[in-house]
Amino acid sequence: MSAGHDHSHAPANFNKAFAIGIGLNLVFVAIEAFYGWKINSLALLADAGHNLSDVAGLVLAWGGALAGKLRPNARHTYGWKRGSILAAFANALLLLVAMGALVWEAAGRLMSPDPLVGNQGVTIMVVAGVGIVVNTATALLFMRGRESDLNIRGAFLHMAADALVSAGVVVAGALTLWMGWTWLDPVVSLLIAAVILIGTWNLFRQSLHLLFDGVPDSVDPQAVHDYLVALPGISRVHDLHIWAMDTSQVAMTAHLVMPQGHADDGFLKEVTEQLHHRFEITHATLQVVSAPFTEPCGDWHAASDTSPAQQGPVSHVHHH
Repeated sequence: MSAGHDHSHAPANFNKAFAIGIGLNLVFVAIEAFYGWKINSLALLADAGHNLSDVAGLVLAWGGALAGKLRPNARHTYGWKRGSILAAFANALLLLVAMGALVWEAAGRLMSPDPLVGNQGVTIMVVAGVGIVVNTATALLFMRGRESDLNIRGAFLHMAADALVSAGVVVAGALTLWMGWTWLDPVVSLLIAAVILIGTWNLFRQSLHLLFDGVPDSVDPQAVHDYLVALPGISRVHDLHIWAMDTSQVAMTAHLVMPQGHADDGFLKEVTEQLHHRFEITHATLQVVSAPFTEPCGDWHAASDTSPAQQGPVSHVHHH
């Protein structure tokens, strides 16, 4: 048995970003709650509660990131890397619930407009303007990691969504003051909620997919199979598994059938490096055998199993 491992793709450290984001949002929640209480604005008090959920979302994402850095032990040989996937899933759920609450409140106000909204317009606009700055600044802290880490993307989406909500509040407040349209605030809220729900659904879908050991969207399992079976000396690729260890690292195991003999360390090192370079698979374990001796654990079959120069039985590629 031979194996190749690559652990060089360590996740970026966002501890400072999380600390700053949580601090900024706690201060903003206090400001919004104070002015909501001072002018007796249900809108500001409700939004303060919503922004408190942002703090919870950031704490969840930070907890998931920290869990992924815990060292493996005899009982958790992969460590707690899946914590970041759980955090991304929880963040998506939290954001969906928050948007559901926003839709509920907006629908209620659309049916029964608040006649005092016009009198509170200036204060609401100023506080919402502060919210744009705070939420945008926090979202920017996570911008560089949103493409490669689903957990960081969840934190980014949460803050970007709130910046959009705050911008909608400012625009609606201005038009309400100018035109006296008290119905505009709930209508804008409903439109913003629809936009955010569309974006959040993808985060929810991806995180749920990874929780059940799905192949990450960034990896084409058939392309991985085709690369391996085309290698010199390989007649079949048996029991191929690809899954996400966390929101930024991908693992893979496979049996390489080499009837003519075992590969050396140089061969395995090159294949491992190519898997990392071509497919961003950061933890590859390859077992070389003369003939397959285990039963595959699924019934999904690759369309092709042989290299151009060789013919053999069909192998199995499992989407995990």
